[in-house]
Amino acid sequence: MSASRPLVPPTIEGQARAFGRLPVAFGPRFFVLLLVGLVWLAPAFAEPRFVYAMAGWDLLALLAWAADARSLPPPARLRVRRTWLAPASLSVEAHVSLTVVNGSDRIIRARVLDHVPRQLRSDPPEVQLNIGPRAAADAQYHLRPTERGGAVLGDAYVRYQTPMRIAERWARVDLAQTVVTYPNLEDAKRESMLFIQSRQAELQKRSTRHRGAGRTFESLRDYQQGDEFRDICWTARARRGRLVTRLYEIEKSQTLWIVLDAGRLMRTRVGGLSKLDCAVNAALALSQVALYSGDRVGLLAYGRRIAQRLPAARGSQHLRQIVEQLAAIREGEWESDHFQAAARLLTDQTRRCLVVWVTDVAETAMRPEVIEASAQLAARHLVLVVVIGQADLQTLAASNPTSARQMYQTAAAQEVLHRRELLLARLREQGALALEATSGRLTPSLVNAYLEIKQRSQL
Repeated sequence: MSASRPLVPPTIEGQARAFGRLPVAFGPRFFVLLLVGLVWLAPAFAEPRFVYAMAGWDLLALLAWAADARSLPPPARLRVRRTWLAPASLSVEAHVSLTVVNGSDRIIRARVLDHVPRQLRSDPPEVQLNIGPRAAADAQYHLRPTERGGAVLGDAYVRYQTPMRIAERWARVDLAQTVVTYPNLEDAKRESMLFIQSRQAELQKRSTRHRGAGRTFESLRDYQQGDEFRDICWTARARRGRLVTRLYEIEKSQTLWIVLDAGRLMRTRVGGLSKLDCAVNAALALSQVALYSGDRVGLLAYGRRIAQRLPAARGSQHLRQIVEQLAAIREGEWESDHFQAAARLLTDQTRRCLVVWVTDVAETAMRPEVIEASAQLAARHLVLVVVIGQADLQTLAASNPTSARQMYQTAAAQEVLHRRELLLARLREQGALALEATSGRLTPSLVNAYLEIKQRSQL
């Protein structure tokens, strides 16, 4: 997406400093030397003087360790840099580069452990580097965020040795950094590219435009079989002496409001993501497509209270604001106040617009409040209510039971789906548009529904 590059976290660099009261330790080869000295134990049983030989060997190992430790450069001669190669996006693999700059005249072997929170990676990443004198080396590790929002990365810890690997030093580098995990930017980019390709195909097929392609005048062309008689331009026909058809394009500069329910029901996890995560990813893709088509996009997220609100606007900077607002949305622990969200939107948006309301309904016999709240909006705006369904529920309802237990489960799933169909039908009776989409198909369903509404000029 065009606004993705500024979303990359900034590069951060810091100077190493000694870690701990005694930042020097034994390297792996020091213990190898001690094991070699144990060969003196066997002859020591026959001749006790060999014990002194073993002690002398151990003393030589200690002297070698001291000499190797003395040759290690001080931590102040090392610098570590953390560079992000891509933005942190939900469920998208991102790569981070760690660079160690060696300002000394010694070759060192370094192991760098980066402090990364669990919401970005399940285990702390560690890289190994061989760095020449007065040179730099880098290595990469990957992470896959599991939660949106801010995450605090801590310091980097460095253990480095000379090629002798008898002694090692410990250092710590201050690389504390707050990184924001955004919605799935890859999905939004993919949907935007599909939309661009469809628009290009539409421009190549202007001659086959038909009713429902918009009512904004674009150009004239000769009449073709199948054109609507209402689209014939009679004044042009009088001038040219033949039938001429007006061509129209999809209206621009319309207003789209995306309303996201962030209440308790949206905490349900499907395929590793919550329903709210899927809704946020779909909202980002829809926002980018709508902004590209020239519409103004507003955002409203709510739970028990209004969480995020962004007035409708257009432009790349507005897309950046939408991304930041979507990253900050969190699931609530209580039922959402749908009437409060509807009242706020009616107050903020007085002119008719398209409202895409992404929510979920409880599996009860009671009438959900979101039905009544959307009916209030439908009196003034065109409302599209999108209910997030579950693919496993549909699979269970279509299954053939082989036992009494499975029969009851299948019957319960069918009853839930039937109740949802009745709710969607009731929404349509009240003047709203309604559809149900599984979490895996939510993004294309939203984008296709928006494009169909635009194409039919329903707004």
